[in-house]
Amino acid sequence: MVWGPACNLKSRPVPMPRFARALERSDSQCWSAVVVHNRPGATGTIGAGAVARAAPDGYTLMMSSLGTYVIAPHLIKSTPYDALQDFDYITVAVQAPNVLVAAPTKTARSVQDVIDELKARPGQVSFANSGFGASDHLSAEVFLQQTRTDGMHVAYKGGAPAINDLMGSQVDYSFQNVNAVLPHIRAGKLRPLAVTGDKRSAVLPDVPTLTEAGVPNAVIYSWQALSAPKGLPAGVKAKLADAAIAAFKDAEVAHKLEDQGLEVVASTPEAFSAFQAREFQRWKTLIEERGITIE
Repeated sequence: MVWGPACNLKSRPVPMPRFARALERSDSQCWSAVVVHNRPGATGTIGAGAVARAAPDGYTLMMSSLGTYVIAPHLIKSTPYDALQDFDYITVAVQAPNVLVAAPTKTARSVQDVIDELKARPGQVSFANSGFGASDHLSAEVFLQQTRTDGMHVAYKGGAPAINDLMGSQVDYSFQNVNAVLPHIRAGKLRPLAVTGDKRSAVLPDVPTLTEAGVPNAVIYSWQALSAPKGLPAGVKAKLADAAIAAFKDAEVAHKLEDQGLEVVASTPEAFSAFQAREFQRWKTLIEERGITIE
């Protein structure tokens, strides 16, 4: 992206992945053009490694999900970065709860119906996910742990094939990002049973939280956050944070994101750092307790 006068930095292209367009569309003069360099592979760790090695001058930024920041380091033995030491944290931009959805042929109408089925058919009820270690997989792990039941995980290469098979009733249930399945829910192709947030989703107000449905300690959000290589000058970091927070709080940008089921967070660097440390430990503990691997 090219910095505008609000950032008071020399104009220069800056590569950024997903959600960067939200910055460009905002009213903030800091972001006048966005150049997106997608670096897929190894659950985002290849791109993260490239960012970690870049110069900490404010011109290389990373927008990535919790997978890169707090999950992959516990599943991949040789990640090319240290998630706790190699980045300056700018802001958690958005978050979204996952939603437990049932295939159209399932008779379940509540979370208790799912629990009853799991107890009646231990290890046979299937949960689709976009890949081992993804938030939809870990949401199912938390659900099974808290309900003391046993299900069958079916991993796909991405969310789209998992959702397609769910709609085709090839699998039973899934914990998908609200924004990923909202159109299918509204079209009546998937049945929502509960959301994993600490409150009901604004786009699914009639769907209870897992806590309301009797499943404790299962609050989970998928989130996207902005960071930079470690060592940003303090002034540059402050300008980046102020501009990014303002961009995501922009009324038009926020409305478009929220209409998709996303929740704008726009946290400060200090809040992001504390949140990242908590999430890092939380998922480390779960992965170890459940013996989760990516194989």
